[in-house]
Amino acid sequence: MLDSPTSPKRFVHITNYYHNASGGVRTNYDMLLTEAERRGRYHTLIVPGEHSEIIETGRFTRIYKIAARPAPLFDRRYRMILPNQYLFHGTAIRDVLLKEAPSAIEVYDNYSLTFLAGMIRKGYFRRLGRPLLVYFTGERFDTIFASFVVSGKFGKWFSRTAMGNFNLAMFDYFIANSPFVAEELFDSVNRQMRDRISNYALDKCWEFFRNSLSDFSSRVAICPRGVDTAVFSPHLKSREARARIARELGFPESAFLLISSTRLSREKNIRLLPQITKILQYDKRFDFRLILAGDGPERHRLENESAALAPGRIAFIGHQKRKRLAEFYANADGFIHPNPREPFGNVGLEAMASGLSVVVPNAGGTLTYANEENAFLAPPTAEAFASRILELAGNPEIAERKRKAALKTAADNNVEAAFGRLFHTYDKMYSEFYEPLKTRDAAFIRHSTEAAIRTTGN
Repeated sequence: MLDSPTSPKRFVHITNYYHNASGGVRTNYDMLLTEAERRGRYHTLIVPGEHSEIIETGRFTRIYKIAARPAPLFDRRYRMILPNQYLFHGTAIRDVLLKEAPSAIEVYDNYSLTFLAGMIRKGYFRRLGRPLLVYFTGERFDTIFASFVVSGKFGKWFSRTAMGNFNLAMFDYFIANSPFVAEELFDSVNRQMRDRISNYALDKCWEFFRNSLSDFSSRVAICPRGVDTAVFSPHLKSREARARIARELGFPESAFLLISSTRLSREKNIRLLPQITKILQYDKRFDFRLILAGDGPERHRLENESAALAPGRIAFIGHQKRKRLAEFYANADGFIHPNPREPFGNVGLEAMASGLSVVVPNAGGTLTYANEENAFLAPPTAEAFASRILELAGNPEIAERKRKAALKTAADNNVEAAFGRLFHTYDKMYSEFYEPLKTRDAAFIRHSTEAAIRTTGN
């Protein structure tokens, strides 16, 4: 369908969390463009790349890659668009935005891209006009800051101040991919969690960016991502495929195959995986083996720990394309995900759609879709995870009941349903944003018409 007057005519999304081997962010934006194309909506994605190029993904959608250097911190497989690429006239991001002339801009970034919204709010980008500014967050600032910079009280204070005083103050509306992530948004502007001086600074920052906290909660939406059930499906399971996978990995065909898929990075709590496998290797009933899909800066360390704690029991298969990953999922016996601070966890939903029993933490964003009806929940310790995995393996009736419930959960959260909710949210936000402008324009037209009638006497 074509955009209505209360829908954004052109929507531009900007993120730094997108590269050829990235996981959930790339998957979700690729699916968003596919769904926008199907619906006939103009959506453009701007991402960093090794060199600048335009990728025409359809009649209504395209991707601009902006030449950018590797990220200086975290994971150097990612590249980072920096403020100097949009602050000044004639810079790359400005040129793209002027060409696209969006009526809505979404920024998915906590660091170098957010001030673009502040510039627009302050009137430093007048040729662009005043588009709707949406802040999409699919991770918690405090988790990343604690993992890579500093944790404790100072880390919490800094994260809350950066989010509340600056990032959030520059946008009109806010979308989180889970209640766990949205919780940080609300905490960041919660006056009861701040002292008098901190509240004073909060108010001054929001005034500076010409924004108001009065209706903040009504401008926050939670839009969980969806799973492509056409790709991730139990129909990919077969005796032949399972035997082939076991042979390729050097595992016995009779092994109980567990799989985990995640970015191998510090904040993902991945060092729990070899500890879990170490405990499971002593069980005499099952021959547990772990398939670990994904890559990242912690891979070498994790390989060494795995070799020391559970030699020969963990196979690192690196980053896999979605169809190949779906085959691994469907032919495994169980899925485990160790991160209690996971923002959402697409991988868990993908595993559910593939017909797997899943073991996930009893905290974090995975609880958006996982519960004791459709999953095995565990505290984020090696002992607790191992206990639930043994329960999964030793109680096939319970596992089957949860597996069937998980398949229904995945079906209820398929791509069409999830993006239907997301596009509805975009339209609702734009309608609320657009209404005052429409009222103002109508009043101007009425005033001008009345003045003309008085002048002409007609």
